Amino acid sequence: MDSFYKDLFTQFALVGKSLSNGNRLELLEILAQGERTVESLANISGLSSANTSQHLQGLRRSGLVTSRAEGQKSYYRLSDYSVIELLVLIRRIAENNLAEINRLVTTYLSTKDDLEPISRNELLKRARKGLVTVVDVRPEDEYVAGHVPLAINIPLSQLKKELKQLPKKKEVIAYCRGPFCILAFEAVAQLRSKGYKARRLEDGFPEWKLEGLPVKASK
Repeated sequence: MDSFYKDLFTQFALVGKSLSNGNRLELLEILAQGERTVESLANISGLSSANTSQHLQGLRRSGLVTSRAEGQKSYYRLSDYSVIELLVLIRRIAENNLAEINRLVTTYLSTKDDLEPISRNELLKRARKGLVTVVDVRPEDEYVAGHVPLAINIPLSQLKKELKQLPKKKEVIAYCRGPFCILAFEAVAQLRSKGYKARRLEDGFPEWKLEGLPVKASK
């Protein structure tokens, strides 16, 4: 029996070992948006393809991601929604217990937007009534893979050019990959500087999916 428990907890520890690297956590957050190739993940994360592939192999061995081959390319995705739950839990524990998290958020994010964000359920209710304009500021391929219903896709890099399609009489709600995603903070700051009433969603698209709220895909 002692051997059974030791072997069991050794297997559990494989998951913890996979999560003990910041680059791997970032890759998991990107994959929470949808399936990606190694090359795409490397480009977004700023890692080399070889380093990205090495991290992905570790994540696959611990059961956090799965992969499939299509031609000469390998596509990776989260094994299931429980991985998103795990990421949310890690973030919550860190926020509650690590003072450095609060310092980083205050220094880099709160200076751009310190207003209370809108909740998921409130956003859904207001969007269905046509009271707000919902903007997904993630890259187009992430939006195509899945997005909040009624949301329009304006990647942050295109926001200044596309402002004319946003009515100023409606509040604009921006969202991206998660509660610390800089894209939404930057979008809200830009919109407010142009006279729009703008807020962020309280977190991001992965948490929206995890809540079981409606999701729309464009492919």
